[in-house]
Amino acid sequence: MSITAAEARDARRNIESVALRTPLIRCNADAPANLYLKLENLQPIGSFKIRGAANVMARTPRERLARGVLTASAGNMAQGVAFCARRIGVGATIIAPDSAPATKIRAVERMGGRVIKVPFADWWRTFETRSYPGIEATFIHAFDDPDVMAGNGTIALELLEDLPDLEAVVIPWGGGGLSCGIAAVLRELAPRVRIYAAEIETAAPLAASLAAGEPRQVEYQPSFVDGIGSKMVFPGMFDSARNLLIESLVVTLTEAADAMKMVAERNRIIIEGAAACAVAVGLSGRAGSGKIVAIVSGGNIDLDRFAQLVN
Repeated sequence: MSITAAEARDARRNIESVALRTPLIRCNADAPANLYLKLENLQPIGSFKIRGAANVMARTPRERLARGVLTASAGNMAQGVAFCARRIGVGATIIAPDSAPATKIRAVERMGGRVIKVPFADWWRTFETRSYPGIEATFIHAFDDPDVMAGNGTIALELLEDLPDLEAVVIPWGGGGLSCGIAAVLRELAPRVRIYAAEIETAAPLAASLAAGEPRQVEYQPSFVDGIGSKMVFPGMFDSARNLLIESLVVTLTEAADAMKMVAERNRIIIEGAAACAVAVGLSGRAGSGKIVAIVSGGNIDLDRFAQLVN
């Protein structure tokens, strides 16, 4: 599955009244590269997920939305769907893993979303079936959907406008909708740009799959990096990743926590663990030198947990 730059431009028009055009700033750190931060943590829901959710709802007939929307999410897509559903006056139901952080669940509930917590295996099955027993609603997939990917691809348009000579981009890999959405647009408009995924060591199925040449299942261990990581890569997303990305670079929990602390100290910005993985790759030099952008995918982390990690 892939998208075009034209689809991303259409998505930009669809979401302009909902999602922000987020700033791109220099990271105030000593690093092998000139590292920039694309601050999706400043979106109204604290995450890039609002882009994809808004685009899907803009392109879905109103009569289908009237019966409500359903998604599976550990927190950020849940907030994106709940936020957009509230704007148009429809109900939102979220299937969340029982390991989902309380701070993200509370945010969904504040937006009027209904959260159903289930074991991880049942949660993952919802992605595969695109439904949940007993709920009649329009399912919005968190990543395996061209309209979601087109919404995410609007980030690439902004990057090329703000930093035309960028040389590499590092993107947190969760399900692949963010990485492949951005990468598809960059491959079309700026094929010179190197594009890397970033994963966490406790759940890095893309790195294992790319090494094997086919989708592979890995052990999933919950951690503070809750915005990315799963036990496997969807086959369709694997094909896109193999064609669009150079590789997936795996980050340790210590590297992620150190990146969170560095960004807080040097740029006075709070980022969550998933975003920190992209920053950690940029700081390590593994994505090379030159002008590198780390996609700061979100900032939704419990503040007490954040304080523990950076201390």
